[in-house]
Amino acid sequence: MICHLAAFCAGFFLDMIFGDPLGSFHIVVWLGRGISLLEKGFRRILPKTAGGQLAGGFLLALLIAAGSFSLSAGFLSLLYKLHPAAGLLGESFLCWQCLAMRGLKQESMRVYRCRHDLRAARSAVARIVGRDTEKLDLSGVFRACVETVAENCTDAEIAPMLYLAVGGGALGVLYKAINTMDSMLGYRTPEYLYFGRTAARLDDAANLIPARIAALLMIAAAGMTGQDGKNAVRIFLRDRYRHSSPNSGQTESVCAGALHIRLGGPSFYFGERVEKPAIGDDSRPIEAEDILRANRLLYGTGWLCFFLCVLVKGAVILLW
Repeated sequence: MICHLAAFCAGFFLDMIFGDPLGSFHIVVWLGRGISLLEKGFRRILPKTAGGQLAGGFLLALLIAAGSFSLSAGFLSLLYKLHPAAGLLGESFLCWQCLAMRGLKQESMRVYRCRHDLRAARSAVARIVGRDTEKLDLSGVFRACVETVAENCTDAEIAPMLYLAVGGGALGVLYKAINTMDSMLGYRTPEYLYFGRTAARLDDAANLIPARIAALLMIAAAGMTGQDGKNAVRIFLRDRYRHSSPNSGQTESVCAGALHIRLGGPSFYFGERVEKPAIGDDSRPIEAEDILRANRLLYGTGWLCFFLCVLVKGAVILLW
């Protein structure tokens, strides 16, 4: 138990210091390759019907989820049997792989640094959003960036931290696998409407509780970082379900309220206009500095979650 807590802390600080591991060393790269390989295989052998696509997506999700958990759990078990120090190092590395708070900030800051160059800003924000960016003006770029920081506060830091704290590196890898499947397959396009349905539903279920914890922690972080915590509560209670996802609107509504801006609204995906409800009040125009404010919320929320996890897990160890 103490080794798991130490690995959790080490992974958090490795992410804070270094950000995402580069290139082929990142677990998401290997997960992505596995998902792509299975997708090609199932699409080739299964019928091109709705039922065939649903079956392929289900089998892919089952294999990736079970495989990622089994392999990581087996890997850690072997290392801990060899020596506790080997297990600690291996689990610390996996914990680092599962967290992406610094990486999310770094990508959003690319957008901020391009705030005076529309073409460069569109290119920078395209790295972190799924929507079409070619027609966005600077205000639209800033809005897309802030939305991504707010939404991915759950995916990039709070949810993986909670899963790592509860179940160690193996459970964290399982969450990362589910989240990666959703990011690759969970689209409502004709190509993925059926094939990606299981991945999308798994991701919704995996984030159901973490998203709400993240929203509550972000409300607390709003007051700690000089934002409007009272308005964050108001907009959260009013707008948290004004989103196609049952989870994304939780933190987006808090961020919109804390910053007194409006998020959401119509966007273009794969060339088609998608009407999305507005979240927050249009109290003022969104600006580049809102990216900095959103990042302060991101980090405040992350640190609060880290201390909460350490306190709870430490208490469990002492009482065990």
